[in-house]
Amino acid sequence: MITIVQSPTDLQQILQLQKSNLPANLTPEEIASQGFVTVSHTLTDLQKMDAIEHSVIAKENDQVVAYLLAMTIHSQADIPILIPMFELFNDITYQGKRINDYKYIVVGQVCVAQGYRGRGILDSAYAEYKKQFSNKYSFAITEISLKNQRSLKAHARIGFKTIHEYVAPNGEPWSIVLWNWE
Repeated sequence: MITIVQSPTDLQQILQLQKSNLPANLTPEEIASQGFVTVSHTLTDLQKMDAIEHSVIAKENDQVVAYLLAMTIHSQADIPILIPMFELFNDITYQGKRINDYKYIVVGQVCVAQGYRGRGILDSAYAEYKKQFSNKYSFAITEISLKNQRSLKAHARIGFKTIHEYVAPNGEPWSIVLWNWE
């Protein structure tokens, strides 16, 4: 069932799923074939984000099996690792305007539990994401590590287009992708 976050339990289950998909908890083979998540959020982070916009989740038997975090510019100072991404939006243009001149939503992170991948859950969750937010925002935007080929391919399938690539200070290459809803 695709829905939005509705309880503190949903947020706790997002954190559990996130933790199991951080690179520190995956083998190099899993990282290469299955993808990974980069940011480790706290419950407080998710509560603050959820107070602004509810994230989209997929549940089976009351268990969160996938999530798409919803983050706005109002959350930029809450998660320090993401501040450079928001600052980069000042310098990137899309269709002749700076990203920050648009009203946009950031896909704060996406994850589908192992065992649920390849079933169309991500596509269905993104359809709900668009339904929830396309009337308020011009597009969804996020950044994806170029090491995460599974995520890059999945986002391209959904309709995200690469609008910018850069190399982070640690040497990791990233792609900024955007899904235009206009």
